[in-house]
Amino acid sequence: MPRRLTGFTPSGDLHFGNYIGAIAPIVSAQAETDTVVFISDLHAMTLEHDPAEVRRRTLEFATLLLAAGADPDLCLFLVQSHVPQHTELHYLLECVTGFGEAQRMIQFREKSRRGGHVRVSLLTYPILMAADILLYDTDEVPVGEDQNQHLELARALAERFNARYGPTFTVPKAVTPPVAARVMDLASPGEKMSKSAASPAGALRLLDEPQVLRRKVMRAVTDAGTDVAYDPERKPGVSNLLTILAACTGDTPQRVAQNFDRYGELKEAVADAVIATLSPSGSAT
Repeated sequence: MPRRLTGFTPSGDLHFGNYIGAIAPIVSAQAETDTVVFISDLHAMTLEHDPAEVRRRTLEFATLLLAAGADPDLCLFLVQSHVPQHTELHYLLECVTGFGEAQRMIQFREKSRRGGHVRVSLLTYPILMAADILLYDTDEVPVGEDQNQHLELARALAERFNARYGPTFTVPKAVTPPVAARVMDLASPGEKMSKSAASPAGALRLLDEPQVLRRKVMRAVTDAGTDVAYDPERKPGVSNLLTILAACTGDTPQRVAQNFDRYGELKEAVADAVIATLSPSGSAT
C-alpha cells in the first residue's frame, strides 16, 4: 500500500479548489492508501504573519479537515510544529543542499526580486518541505504544476543523502491531480483560486455562508458571446464554471456544457452544486 502525504499551510482561508483538489481525494482514498495529512504551520511563518492568526487557522484547518471526513483512525493526522523531527531533519537536509539549489526555488526568486524584507526561512523552507516528505518515507505526493520544483528538490536530496550516508529515505514520486481539480478565481479566471487572494470575491471559501457562495457564483466573470462551451483558451470564465460543476457532479466539463444554453442557467446550477457539496451532509459523503 503506497504512502501518500498532503500538507495544508494555514495562511489564508481554505476554499473550494482546496476541497476538490486535495481534501476530497484524501477522504476518498484514505481507506485504501496509507495516508499522511498535516497542517504545515511552520511554513506559514516564512512570510509576514500574525502569530495569533496562524494558531487560529491551524485549529480551523484541522477542524475543517476532520469535518470533511479525514479520519484519524484511517490516516496519520498531525500538526507539523508538534513533531520536532520535522525541524531536526530540516537541518540534516540543509547539510546536503547547495545554496544555488535553494536560491533557484521560484518563491524565493520572486519575493527577492520585489525587494523589501525577505526572511532567510523563505530561502530554506523548500528544504523543510523536503523534510516533511522524507520523514514519513512517503511514496507519493500529490502536486500541482507550482509544486513540482519542490518535489524534485526532495527527490534530489533523498538520493544525495542515501548515496552519502547509506539507504535512509524513500525517494518520492509526484502524483498529478486530475485536470478538474484546477479551479480558477471567479473574478479573474486566468488565475488559480487562492487562499490568499487580494479580493475575496473570486474564492469560494469553505466557511462562506450559502448565500455568500451563491452571490459569488452569480457575479462570476463570464466571457463574450452567449454559447455555453468548454474552451479554457477562448472562454476561461465559462470553462471555469463548467469545471466547478463537473467536479461537484463527477461528470466532465464537456458533457456538462451540453445541458445549458444560457450563462444564467449555468450559474444557478453551479451555485446549487457548490452549496450542496460544501454543506455538512454533502462534504461527509
